[in-house]
Amino acid sequence: MRIIIATIKPWNIKNAYKIKGHEVKIIIDQRELVYEKISEFNPDYIFFPHWSWIIPEKIYEKFRCIVFHMTDLPFGRGGSPLQNLIKRGITKTKISAIRVNSGIDTGDIYLKKDLDLCGTAEEIYMRTSEIVFNEMIPEILEGIEPVKQEGQITEFKRLIDEDGRIHESFKLSKIYDHIRMLDAEGYSNAFIDFGNHRLRFSRASLKHGKILADVEIMRSEYEQNIGYSGTSG
Repeated sequence: MRIIIATIKPWNIKNAYKIKGHEVKIIIDQRELVYEKISEFNPDYIFFPHWSWIIPEKIYEKFRCIVFHMTDLPFGRGGSPLQNLIKRGITKTKISAIRVNSGIDTGDIYLKKDLDLCGTAEEIYMRTSEIVFNEMIPEILEGIEPVKQEGQITEFKRLIDEDGRIHESFKLSKIYDHIRMLDAEGYSNAFIDFGNHRLRFSRASLKHGKILADVEIMRSEYEQNIGYSGTSG
């Protein structure tokens, strides 16, 4: 089969190169996801393991486009699914493979797989990638047909950088969850402000009633000048 993998994360790109037995095209730049170029390749499937841009209607109407969402849909439609799950104290979820349509995470479902939410955000994303490439994509390529979503709809709101603030009211376990849910490449780490400085935390571990973590300290105005990526995903 002819397959396109459109993704922006290194763990997905690495796994995409491991696909055997199919003609695979990997897209990591949104400028390459245009109808004319896609039509030239004429894929049987286009998979989006992690994609941050709008998929053009002309493409998903013509080709089978499938995204992978880290919730048990229709629960958790919307942005920042991993962070919203951890904020709610949820420890286990599903990865839902859905057909792209005009709605936000409203498409028909091909299949779901279990996912454990322990570890840092990056560890969870890497675990998700293994499941997507080793289990879900091969099963979809066997020709299974999607079914409509059923159940109560719950919508998530995409997080912004301010949502990474650690508040004084947080218990120790919540501080730990707040740090780990934003600890991944391309995300702004959890933070607190101390005077004119902003402290951002990563690589946290919770042991024996205390948190051990790396901290980056920067003057607030300098951080604003260099900019930080948000918490989309």
